[in-house]
This record gives sequence, C-alpha cells and structure tokens, in this order.
Amino acid sequence: MKLYTGSVHDFIKDTMENTLPDKLVKAYVEYFSRQPNNSEKMSWVNSSQFLKNVLQIANLKDNMMILEYGLPYSSQRIDCMLFGKGTDGSNNTVVIELKQWSRVEPCDVENNVLVYVGGAERMEPHPSYQVAGYHYYLKDFVSVFNDEPKLELWSCCYCHNYSKATNVLFSANFASIQREFPVFAKEDFGLLAEYLKQRLAGGRGLELFNRFIQSPVRPSKKLIEHAREMLARQRVFNLLETQITAFNTIMDRASKCAKSEKKTTIIVRGGPGTGKSVMALNILAELLSKGYTVYHATGSAAFTSTLRKIAGLRAAKLFKYFNSFTMTKDNEIDVLICDEAHRIRETSNSRYTKHNLRSAIPQVEELIRAARLTVFFIDDLQVVRPQEIGSTELIKRTASKFGCEIFEFELTTQFRCSGSDGYLDWIDDILQIRSTGKKYLTKEDGMEFKIFDDPKKLYEEIMKKNKQKPNSARMVAGFCWPWSDPLPDGTLKEDVVIGDFRMTWEAKNEARKLAPGIPRAALWAYDPNGVNQMGSIYTVQGFEFEYVGVIFGNDLVYEPSFDSWIAKPENSADHVVKRDKKQFLKHAKNAYRVLLTRGMKGCYVYFLDDRTRQLFESRLKS
Repeated sequence: MKLYTGSVHDFIKDTMENTLPDKLVKAYVEYFSRQPNNSEKMSWVNSSQFLKNVLQIANLKDNMMILEYGLPYSSQRIDCMLFGKGTDGSNNTVVIELKQWSRVEPCDVENNVLVYVGGAERMEPHPSYQVAGYHYYLKDFVSVFNDEPKLELWSCCYCHNYSKATNVLFSANFASIQREFPVFAKEDFGLLAEYLKQRLAGGRGLELFNRFIQSPVRPSKKLIEHAREMLARQRVFNLLETQITAFNTIMDRASKCAKSEKKTTIIVRGGPGTGKSVMALNILAELLSKGYTVYHATGSAAFTSTLRKIAGLRAAKLFKYFNSFTMTKDNEIDVLICDEAHRIRETSNSRYTKHNLRSAIPQVEELIRAARLTVFFIDDLQVVRPQEIGSTELIKRTASKFGCEIFEFELTTQFRCSGSDGYLDWIDDILQIRSTGKKYLTKEDGMEFKIFDDPKKLYEEIMKKNKQKPNSARMVAGFCWPWSDPLPDGTLKEDVVIGDFRMTWEAKNEARKLAPGIPRAALWAYDPNGVNQMGSIYTVQGFEFEYVGVIFGNDLVYEPSFDSWIAKPENSADHVVKRDKKQFLKHAKNAYRVLLTRGMKGCYVYFLDDRTRQLFESRLKS
C-alpha cells in the first residue's frame, strides 16, 4: 500500500500548490473505505511543508519517493521513502520518519521518552528506536534489500518542531542508537539536506524505485517456525511502535524489580495478529540472555505443547501452564510471562487435582504472587469458555491488591490478515462484537475472503494451498459435532459430516493408541498431518496459518428480521459452553472471531446456515 508515489519534483509542486493533502486523503479513502482523522490530515499538511523545504535545499533531481508506505504484513505505515544513487554511485533508499513533537521529557523507562501530543502526555519509544524497527522490518521482508545488486537502506528521523536546546532526544543515553539511526532537529535543516544529498544526489531514482516495488515480499516469519531461533537469542522478529514501548518498559522493570521489593504488573492488550505471542517469545529470549529467572505460561495445552516440542528437551521446561505455580513461593521468579491471559481460570483446580491439594486461591493471584514482574498478554474478546475469566479489569484489580506498579499498553499494528485492520474491523462489525463502521470488505483490504457452497471444494482448496507450501493451511470448524474417542484400531471417527463431506476432528490428547501418522490435538497445528484433521477453537487459538478454511456452524446464526445474531446452543456439541446459556451468545461470537482471524493471507468459509451466508455475501464489495 502506497498513498503517494511520484518524483521529488512532483512532490514539491503538489506541496507548493497545496494539492498534496487532497491527494493523500483521496488515496486513503480509496484504500481504507473511510476518512482519515483530522490529526492525520493536519500532520500531512504540516510535515509535508518541512520535508519540501529540505528536499529543495538538497537540490535533489531525478529521484522518486513514496509517502505513507504500508509495511508488508503489517498495518503500520512509513512516512517517507526516497530512492536514488549516492555520490559514490551506490544504490540507496532513505527512510524518513517525520515527527511533529515539540515537547519531550525524559522517561524513567529505558529507551522510551514522554511526549505531549494533542494536549496529553504519552510514552513513546525514542524516534531512533522506532525508525530502527521500520529499518529491520524492511530488510527482513523485502528481498531487494538482500539481493544483488543490493539496494542499500538508510533510515533517519526528522523532528522538525523540536529544538536541540531541550536536549532530551540527544542525551548520552541515546548516543549509540543515533549513530546508526540519526535524529535531526529543526536546527539540523542543513545537516539533513547534506545527509540526503550524500545518499541520493546521483539520481536515477526511477530505476531503483521500480526495483523496490517489483521486489518479492518474503512470507511472514510464522511464530512457531521460528521459536527455536528466538530461544537461541537470535533476532528473528523486529518490533514496531507500541511493541517497542512495551518491550522497553518490560526490560526496564525487570531490571528494577530485581533490586526492589515493589512488584510490577504489565498488561499488553491486542486483537488477533497484533504480535502478542511474538513479543512474549522475544521477551523470553532477551531476559534469558540477561540471566533472569523467567518462564512463559499459557492456559492452552496445544500452544504450550507445541512450543515445548519445538524448543527441544532442554528448553521445554521454560514453558508452563497457568496452573503450574500453585506451590511457587512469593517472588520466587524474576519474570513470569502470561500469554493468552484471557484463558486464566477462576482457580488452578482441575479434575486431576488431588483433594488435599485443592485451593480456593484465584489463579490470577497465584500468577502475580509468584513473580516480581508479571507480564500479561491479553485479548478481552477471545474468552470462549465459561471457566475462562481472564480480563484486563480482573488483572488490574488483583495487581492493586498486591500493591503492584501497573503499566498498560495497547498493540494496534496488525501482522496477520495481510496486515489488514480493515478485515479485523469488518469481522468485529459483522459479528456485532463491536461497532467499527466497517460495513464492507473490499479487495483493497488485502485479505482474500472466499465463500464456498460445498465443504468438499473448500477442503480441496486448503489441501492445494498446503501442497504448494507444506504446513501452511488448516481446516477449522465451530464445535457443532461430537468429538469421539478413537476407534479400537486407533483410527479416528469421521465426526464432522455435512452431506457427503466427512472429516475427523483432531485426535484427543488422552488417547493412548493411535494409528501411525495421527497427531494428537496438542500438536495438531505443528504436525504436517494436522491438515487431514478438523481443528477446533481449542487447538487453533494462539496459532496462525497462511490460509484457513472455516466451517461456520449453526450454533450461531444471523436473524435478518431483527438484524441480530441468535444463539443456538441446541446445535452445539460443546457441553461446557452450552451449559451457560446466558453467556453462550458471547462465547460463540468470540469463538468464530478467533476462527475467522487465523489466516495471514486468506480465509475460506462454508456456512451451514443460509441466512448467515447471505449476510456475509451482502457485506462483500467487489
């Protein structure tokens, strides 16, 4: 996605004639099907004037540029990219992050600063760290920056309203990062022009621009495929925006909590695909490298089992369940990372807990009590079972009881669903989970969404995608069919039956005798043979695939006469969820929200209910 492309000459002309903002707004509306907010419009008006002045002083000729470039597989946008040859003949791309900050204060969280935007104080990563995130993200995903002849990448930030006199952004703490990713203040007008001239004055920008836009984009590095490298302390994922702010805060508080009796709780909220689990594993790897006692915990057997399998025998012990800390002493752990925290239960008791070991202590209290720093990654809209009570408010209330210092962060950058916020907004709106105003899904949203009239054709398409790239696609379904035990010979019963379409669920973990090649549910997402089984909400939650095929059951149906969703617990085979009839509608909506947002590139759907299918069809715009 690019909201503006053209030569530097075109940009200067459009800015001087004041037509640039209108062109950006038009492109924005065409792409996102909504108007940009006023603050974004004003930032385009203001920053473009300062950028124009610098480009004029630099006297760049024969250069191309992009404004508002959407990062691949992300909803984040880069302000400006310039293309041209350097004075030494090198092939260069320069990224410029434009900041309107005028007032910046020091922050006690390492690598972050406090800025005043819109009359309110906000914690942000130092601009050099922010642009570094963009820099490495481009190098990770766009092949032209690694292929020969190599296109060199340079990245900087221009804070055109900020004066060096305040010195916060230029303090000694940020000297090292600024050597690679410099920040230019308003007094540095000439220095920035010289920086650009050195890298771009040789012109021939169109040639390099064409190489960039035609360059293959490598597939997103999926979480599970790279867990081993992350645990080996390698840089696999590069964090962006709020991820950096939260990451810096977690690193800072891990250090300070080790020297203090005061506990800290950090809550990181985010919808599907915003990188919660990516961050959790980055943090685990980084803290391990610094010698902290740290564990990663979830409430998901499938997710934890898969991470243990990939990590190998030695690292498997780092991955725990939420109920693993009933006997842990207070503050025995330095940092406890709680992923998928919406799956926290009322207590850690289960049907396997011996009577003398049962406890009435809330599970969230056990987690906070166990560590000096507890980090919760959560999506309040992913609660799909009555026993799962994890919520932001519950965590905050419990943390306050322990006198914890509390930090909250909201992740918004989208990495799944082709980086499309529009797709996620559309799903939430159509399921009436939250009103987003996104009534129609368009081709410009970048997510391939197909409705099939035959589940067999849907399955054939998923198998085709999986054959093209092994282990990249899965079938999932609403819990509308019973989940049988294996047959005496170890094979699985074909529970999911729609006409002449028949498919098995994933194999139960308790099964002791299974036919060869049948993965248990805990490893369904990881095992290549999982494509031959139907996944459920309980095995897919926390995972992602390039393509997902969804059987949308009749336990949740749309009623057009009321323009509302109707719960049909009598059509559900999930006995635990259907017992709570008051909450069934909410849990069913959340479950289908999860199923429909597991794909990174595409989502293919078959609907059992005609009215539900007609609703989705009516909300697709060609």
